[in-house]
Amino acid sequence: MTTLLLLLSFLLIVGGAALFTNAVEWLGHRLDLGHGAVGSLLAAVGTALPESTIPVVAVLAGAEGEEVAIGAIVGAPFMLATVAMMLVAGSALAFRERRSQGQEIDVERGHVRRDFAFFLPSFAAAIALGQVDSKVLHIVGAVALLAVYALYVRRTIRGSDDGGAEEELKPLTFDLSKDDPPSTFQIVAQVIAALALIIIGAELFVEEITIVAESLGVQTLVLALIIAPLATELPEKLNSVIWMRRGKDMLAIGNITGAMAFQATVPVALGLVVTEWQLNRFATAAGVLALAGGALALWRLERRRMGAPAVIAWGGLFLALVVFVIVG
Repeated sequence: MTTLLLLLSFLLIVGGAALFTNAVEWLGHRLDLGHGAVGSLLAAVGTALPESTIPVVAVLAGAEGEEVAIGAIVGAPFMLATVAMMLVAGSALAFRERRSQGQEIDVERGHVRRDFAFFLPSFAAAIALGQVDSKVLHIVGAVALLAVYALYVRRTIRGSDDGGAEEELKPLTFDLSKDDPPSTFQIVAQVIAALALIIIGAELFVEEITIVAESLGVQTLVLALIIAPLATELPEKLNSVIWMRRGKDMLAIGNITGAMAFQATVPVALGLVVTEWQLNRFATAAGVLALAGGALALWRLERRRMGAPAVIAWGGLFLALVVFVIVG
């Protein structure tokens, strides 16, 4: 039964991701946003909702859920900076024959620098605050991180003009006529339906993975830092793989780097306020490895090429945490 439910959850996530990528492109077109803003804001925040619900649910469960909450908050950026970047790079390699740009990553360097300029210092501050036992500093840090994300949103919208030629969009799935441009109601309805599928699928996936982990005797921290974020980050990964296959690199990369900027600020601010935010060696290691993965991503995206060595490096960072958690 668990296997069937896992398969069902995966199908819900895949279906929701496909609907979402289609709808969010139309929404960005309707709002006259460039691909950078569509990927970094609309797609990133929308698909970050599943994993963002886990810390809230865990905290509401009481003191015993605090470790799960902290693990989920730290684990999400770790997954984005390792597994997600590995899949994006792997997609560029796998689909290079059908992509007009081949293996090269077609991104705006300014957008990449902006996203990582917010992610790297913010998440480094989050990890540093996790070593300090001061609620006052934690609250100050939370306010600062929320202000940082507000600034990020403002700069992303202001710099969202890609300056490229208008690209023909695929018909909206919810627009049955397929002839005229879809209405705003149809676009919003599809976004809501897609997010509902993603959230339901991700929650079901995590619930069933929890059962498997408990039956195997896997400790809670493994679930919090690795299994739960890996499951709930699937939407970002699937959306970006779809966009990479279509050669829409700005959407694919922005979806991940925008989510990194969001996950390093808003959920961390929540953790700083409602938990003790004391990071143990496993959470600290995940944070440090996430920063290493982010720095590697910035380096390779600046050069618009990733390649097999980068794919191996990101995979190595992920496996390093898995081994550390199991051995430690």
